[in-house]
Amino acid sequence: MSDVLEIPETPLFERERSKNGYRMNKMAMSLGKPENRAAFKADEEAFLDSFGLGEAEKQAVMRRDWHRMVALGGNLFFILKIAAVDPASMAEIGAAQAGMNQEEFLKTRLGKM
Repeated sequence: MSDVLEIPETPLFERERSKNGYRMNKMAMSLGKPENRAAFKADEEAFLDSFGLGEAEKQAVMRRDWHRMVALGGNLFFILKIAAVDPASMAEIGAAQAGMNQEEFLKTRLGKM
């Protein structure tokens, strides 16, 4: 779409991307239930397969590549449920999204040391 503002290195979550990420987002939302978190922890690949994730999506999830998950259509609000399983901090995910280490992210983006 030519009328959509582009932000460098930031995938916009628009209609086409949301359709592409449907299965991954559905899987991530399912992690709100304790029994699904247990199944995810027990056999992550089988759990992802049960939602029909493609190979690129599975690899992004299993590597906890937050940036790639978003690029593949993952809605950050949904895929953050994956972070609750591990758990990963918001600062850790933000740093990964920005391509920084956590210390650098906290200092430059949040003004913390």
